[in-house]
Amino acid sequence: MKKSFLILILPAVILASCGNPDKKNEDMEKQFKEFVAKHEAAVKPIYKDMCDAYFVASISGDEADYNKSAELELEYTKIYTNKEDFEFLKKVKESGEIKDEILARELDVLYNSYLSNQADPEMLEEMINMSTEIEKQFSLYRAVVNGDTLSDNDIEDILSTSKSSAEVEQAWTESKNIGPVVSDEIIALVKKRNELAVSLGFNNYHEMSLKLSDQAPEEISKIFDELDELTRASFAGLKDEIDDYLAKKFNIKKEDLRPWHYQNRFFQEAPKMYDIDLDKYYKDQNIEKLTTDYYASIGMDITDMIAKSDLYEKPGKNQHAYCIDIDKAGDIRVLCNIKPNYNWMNTMMHEFGHAVYDKYIDRELPFALIDPAHTFTTEAIAMLFGRMGSNAQWMQDMIGISDAEKEKIADLGFKSLRLEQLVFSRWAQVMYRFEKSMYENPDQDLNKLWWDLVEEYQMVKRPENRDKPDWATKIHIATSPCYYHNYLLGELLASQLNYYMSTNICKSENYNMQSFYNNKEVGKFLIEKVFNPGAKWQWNVMIKNATGEELTAKYYAMQFVEK
Repeated sequence: MKKSFLILILPAVILASCGNPDKKNEDMEKQFKEFVAKHEAAVKPIYKDMCDAYFVASISGDEADYNKSAELELEYTKIYTNKEDFEFLKKVKESGEIKDEILARELDVLYNSYLSNQADPEMLEEMINMSTEIEKQFSLYRAVVNGDTLSDNDIEDILSTSKSSAEVEQAWTESKNIGPVVSDEIIALVKKRNELAVSLGFNNYHEMSLKLSDQAPEEISKIFDELDELTRASFAGLKDEIDDYLAKKFNIKKEDLRPWHYQNRFFQEAPKMYDIDLDKYYKDQNIEKLTTDYYASIGMDITDMIAKSDLYEKPGKNQHAYCIDIDKAGDIRVLCNIKPNYNWMNTMMHEFGHAVYDKYIDRELPFALIDPAHTFTTEAIAMLFGRMGSNAQWMQDMIGISDAEKEKIADLGFKSLRLEQLVFSRWAQVMYRFEKSMYENPDQDLNKLWWDLVEEYQMVKRPENRDKPDWATKIHIATSPCYYHNYLLGELLASQLNYYMSTNICKSENYNMQSFYNNKEVGKFLIEKVFNPGAKWQWNVMIKNATGEELTAKYYAMQFVEK
């Protein structure tokens, strides 16, 4: 996950104007440049302190650190509430006099950032305090099973390894106890976000989030409908195989399978049902070193970022994983909780995919454009590299498995990846549709909505007589709202980039077995065509410039569906 501070969800306090909209007889472009210079001077130091404070709080879990993080977010985002500045940007935008490509793009980005904050500052401040409190509760929460306090990693270990229905049900159920703790607070936050969106002329916060991030809601829904149709039959076939496997594992009937049997808390990852134990290949490996060595082999040095990161478990520490660019000037850090297994190999490759994207963005760009082209384009890179952990060629290149071993696991490794992709695509359907519907009507029965969607898209039976806010146990709903669909768009782009690099750089039609190890041309292509442009182009322009086509689902289908 790429941690970003999205201006549209952060509160603010009024700051003295950076711009002067009443200047007469001066060139509009000159006025805009003057505005940008003052804006950057105000933003840069606060942004750095804010990101650093968030990283520190994520590690310590201390209330004082979270309070400091929230205070700095307020200080940072107060810049964007200034109504005089916004009126100036609106005037510049409506004039149509900004002809320079970079300046015009910068104007669009700044305009959207200010637009999303033209609301009551007290309401905005309340939103960030609510979000911070919820995130703190997630960071501190630990499930208690049979008197033992368990981390998320511990819960996942039980769900993935136990063969006892009673044990996995208990672990799953206890892990969901965070739901009732935070659900009312999340609903209140959702309503507050909607209040903000309506005040700015949008129907709800979900619609606003998409539109202000260069995405048309109807186009995103169309993509998800197409992907549903594309993957439903293939997934149904695989789901039947999964159910056969799990029924045998737990020695129960298929019709008795319930959510806790699917080997993780949300069935967002594939059960390990093929006769391949990917964990065994990594149990004696140095995950940190493998990640460093691989990126070096394609011409990307991550040692500086590794040194500044926090990669191992600690009490009170955020149990998830993210990458954060602290200052947009080279201080990039990753938070992980590494264990020597396949999941954390995948996660490290994923997070440092975000990190290399950030590192190689052109630092000569304006501060507002030193970001990926879109959140889903950085997810695409993270996913492209995160897929390597099950790639037999990558495993030979990195950990030295033999030709015989590579041949033995190649097909099963890809089947595992395909299963992961289809399982995740269906989970993403649940998340996208749940958030969309929740923001459209937060007063509906959200518990029922959640399980209706799980049954329809993941084809998992809901627990009997359960009326708990299980939806609220997914932290992204509270802290990364209206973001999850970008993961699936990222998978589409990852397949598109994989196909392009395999056929055009590696000159190979075997696009399922490319590791790109030691291929500096692949690294050069990504740095020059994907990373370096940052956000100076709209995301589909960047994709077309890099691959010759706008974003398309056809390569994802070729790779994972049409089998």
